[in-house]
Amino acid sequence: MSVSKLSEEMAKAGCTVEVFTTTANGTEELTTTPNSRHMLDGVIVTYFKRVTKDHTHFSPDLLKRLRREIKDFDIVHIHAWWNFVSLLSCLIAIKSGVPVVISPRGTLSTYSFSNRNTMPKQLIHHLLGKYLLRKSFIHVTSDHEGEAILKLTEQKGIFNIPNFIKLPKRQMEMSLPEGSLKMIFFSRIEEKKGLEILFEALKAIDISYSLTIAGEGTPSYIGKLKKLAKDNNLENHLEWIGFRKEDKFDILQRHHLMVLPSYDESFGNVVIESLSVGTAVLLSENVGLSRYVEDNNWGWICENNPAALKSGIERANKERAKLIEIRETAPFRIEKDFNETYLKTRYLNMYHQILKNG
Repeated sequence: MSVSKLSEEMAKAGCTVEVFTTTANGTEELTTTPNSRHMLDGVIVTYFKRVTKDHTHFSPDLLKRLRREIKDFDIVHIHAWWNFVSLLSCLIAIKSGVPVVISPRGTLSTYSFSNRNTMPKQLIHHLLGKYLLRKSFIHVTSDHEGEAILKLTEQKGIFNIPNFIKLPKRQMEMSLPEGSLKMIFFSRIEEKKGLEILFEALKAIDISYSLTIAGEGTPSYIGKLKKLAKDNNLENHLEWIGFRKEDKFDILQRHHLMVLPSYDESFGNVVIESLSVGTAVLLSENVGLSRYVEDNNWGWICENNPAALKSGIERANKERAKLIEIRETAPFRIEKDFNETYLKTRYLNMYHQILKNG
């Protein structure tokens, strides 16, 4: 969502934006004509066939086209890192003398290095990654992400600009729900998000509450979580509603608190989406937007462990006046801080600085 919105906004600003991507749609393929250009919302998009069906997304056709046409572009902007498309596209751009900016999207962090495929990542980083990153500019979306990257690698420069976020187009209901504390988890359902820790915290809570879980994940992992909830007598407190899109702002607004206990999160679009309708947040300190929330007093920040989460939930339940204040004030500040015109100017300035110094 962040990548498509950035591309659309740059096209509106008068830039010629072309996206090279693959037909990857999970383990399946998108039903679109490969290797041909499509115009989507003002952006030229080409979907290339991939020969691997895993997260490597290897696409010889994409790399051949990029190598043939790269001199037509002023800047190559790469999103994410640990796949053949990103790494080899970066190498082609650098060898062709075209400036590169990389948005890691959470893939360059200590957690990412230690979570999956640790040895291959270390090897790739040592043999090729460090060289490529040294020759590139980096775009991050939070101080948290920027600090993590500074510990891992050198680069030509770092730009810290938040994601474009699609905000609600109408004024939301300002009143809070009545009764017991209504919490919501709204994100992809995967190990990184820390739901097991949240379940451990809920075991020890002695207040009236409910937790809505909105999102998709692999059936095996969701099955594991549901079994964990059953084993800990949490079933009656939980509602699993799956992936939601069109009505997500209405759903977020119907809750007192959005909880995101992630082990690592470079930004966290849902934090802004939740605050845009006045719903307070409880975040682990590993979420990129935690400092922004803390500076504005729009929720509670805690360590990534059950005891700290339990304390945060109990505080939110007691401090109902704070929940009301957040409901009334946060949406107006979010609208200002994430104004599309303002962010568009910052991204354009980034690209101009890269052209000047690249």
